[in-house]
Amino acid sequence: MMLLHGEQYLEILSQPIPTSDTLVSRPKLLEVIDKGTAAIVKSGTTTFSKTTGQPLFYNEMTVFVRGSGGFGGSKKPQDRGASTAVNTPPKRNPDVVIEERTTEEQAAVYRLSGDYNPLHIDPDFSRVGGFKVPILHGLCSMGIAGKAVLQQFGMYKNIKVRFAGTVVPGQTLVTEMWKEGNGRKVLFQTRVKETGKLAISGGAVELVGEGQEKGKL
Repeated sequence: MMLLHGEQYLEILSQPIPTSDTLVSRPKLLEVIDKGTAAIVKSGTTTFSKTTGQPLFYNEMTVFVRGSGGFGGSKKPQDRGASTAVNTPPKRNPDVVIEERTTEEQAAVYRLSGDYNPLHIDPDFSRVGGFKVPILHGLCSMGIAGKAVLQQFGMYKNIKVRFAGTVVPGQTLVTEMWKEGNGRKVLFQTRVKETGKLAISGGAVELVGEGQEKGKL
């Protein structure tokens, strides 16, 4: 109940993505950062095809564990390139804005993916964690934002986000996008339409090629 998902990075190591396979994921601890009032725990997971042994995906997860800092550890995280980049959007207006409303059952449906944290389903547990109602999984919000980028700009090699705020199932997500870096990079952020507050900040993808072929999701 004191754990918050802070950041997520996904790299697609093999294209096209196979539609059927048995997968093996191998996680490892990358670092633990002491923020005084909280600990930041970063882990990396590589997912392989059991059939071929080929690496398919690499994920990096950052979680904040409130109340677990002050243990005398390192205070500055490592620089690992795209997975730790800050990705500040430009000052100009977004090139594209896409809205998508979540459903009131969104967290319950997303829970079927295997994330059984009761914070997203149990009102009593959510209140103990400091939330009035169960909140949507950060990865679900990331998926909705990532889908918006894919539909507009096409396939990408990697995607990085920072979870800046909570989303209540039923709220509308507004994803703002800027194409940068000679057309090969898209920066984005996602707001909750009902509150105007950011749910995702510092988002970025690196496109495959020039990103000419739009996604069909």
